[in-house]
Amino acid sequence: MELEQALHAARALVLADLMADKVADADIVSLVEDAVVHRRWWVEQWPEGAAFVAGLIAQDVQDALLDRYGRWPLCPVCTESGDPHALDVEPELGPDPHWVCPKTAVAVAPVGQLRDPMEG
Repeated sequence: MELEQALHAARALVLADLMADKVADADIVSLVEDAVVHRRWWVEQWPEGAAFVAGLIAQDVQDALLDRYGRWPLCPVCTESGDPHALDVEPELGPDPHWVCPKTAVAVAPVGQLRDPMEG
């Protein structure tokens, strides 16, 4: 997969997840752009890693959001527990990344396919 194509696809997947959670305002989209710039250098150094870039950008945005705004995306599986926690990206470094509940190991959705919690 071509470098730019992989980066644009990863950007679109992460933006889709942010929009599903209705948190894709300008400041947060800027965090996505920063992650893409950072990962562009990374994948230029290791072209075989292009298949992993979507999961890495999702993790980068998740980390940046935690530092500035709080946990994202919140786990929809454990809503009754009273202990809101974020989903993890699995595999941490691999193709076909998914959002997974770290407490129950339930795969919630592939990166890019989170759903609006109000849509069920």
